[in-house]
Amino acid sequence: MTARFALPLVILLAACNQQPGGEPVTRIDLEDPNANVAATPSPTPTSTVASPCETVTFDDAQFTHCTADPAIHRITTMLGKTPYRGFKAFADASPDEAMRVAFGVNAGMFDDEGKPIGYYVKDGERLKELNRNDGAGNFHLKPNGVFFGSAGKWRVMTADAFYSQVGDRPEFGTQSGPMLLIDGKLHPEITEDGPSRTIRNGVGVDAAGKAHFVISEGPVSFGKLARYFRDVLKTPNALYLDGAVSALWDPAEGRMDARAPIGPMLLVEEKAE
Repeated sequence: MTARFALPLVILLAACNQQPGGEPVTRIDLEDPNANVAATPSPTPTSTVASPCETVTFDDAQFTHCTADPAIHRITTMLGKTPYRGFKAFADASPDEAMRVAFGVNAGMFDDEGKPIGYYVKDGERLKELNRNDGAGNFHLKPNGVFFGSAGKWRVMTADAFYSQVGDRPEFGTQSGPMLLIDGKLHPEITEDGPSRTIRNGVGVDAAGKAHFVISEGPVSFGKLARYFRDVLKTPNALYLDGAVSALWDPAEGRMDARAPIGPMLLVEEKAE
C-alpha cells in the first residue's frame, strides 16, 4: 500500500477555511502577538503507573516534556467514529483502553467537526490523505510535516519528503504544521524568539528512536519551543502540533487538559506484557 495520494484542492481548501466556534484550527500568524492563553489543566484520577513526563525550564520558560520509549510503549492515533473532542470522552467510552495510556496529547489541526485536515492513519487504515495544498494559517506554512511510525520505529518528516520517500503505509500517522526543525535547523519562517506568544506543543524523535512530546506551561514563541527540541532534546526534526488548544493527558499526575475541544489524539500506551 502507498501513502502517495492527494485530495482535490477544492475539498481541502474548504475544510481548511472553515471557522468553527472556538476556532479549533489554529490560525495564529508566526509574527502575530495577539494570542495569549494560560494553561489550565484539569485533574483526573491518579494512575498507578509512573509518569513518563517531567517539568523542565528552558530559557526562562516552563515546559512539560514526556518521553515515549519504543521498548516499553506503543503509539496510536485516536479520533472516534464521532470525534471524541477530548480525552475524557475517550476515557469514558473506552475505560479498558484508557487504563493502558501512559500519556496523550493532541495530534494536529482539525476542522469544525474535529476531523483532521491532513494525513491521518490509525491501525494501518488511512482515513485522511496527505494534504500538500497551499493555504493560510500555521498548517499551510510550508514545510509542514508528518509524525508516523510502525513497529516501534517512529519518525518526523516534512510532508514533501514523506510523499516522495515513504511507500508503505505506517501503523499510525498524523500531519500538522509547520515543522519546527528540519535537519537540525529552525523552520525558515521561525525566528529564535519571535513576538507571537501562546501555549504550544510539538513532537520530535531523537537518534535513539525515542519520541519526545513537549507542551509549554505558559505562552511561548515558536522559536523557543523549536530551540528546546534542537538544543536540549537533540531531535533533528520536530513538528508543531498546535497552539492554544494544545493538551496533555498524564494519568499518573492526575492531569487531563480540557481548555478547548480538540480533534485527533496521539495516545502513548504501555505495551502488554
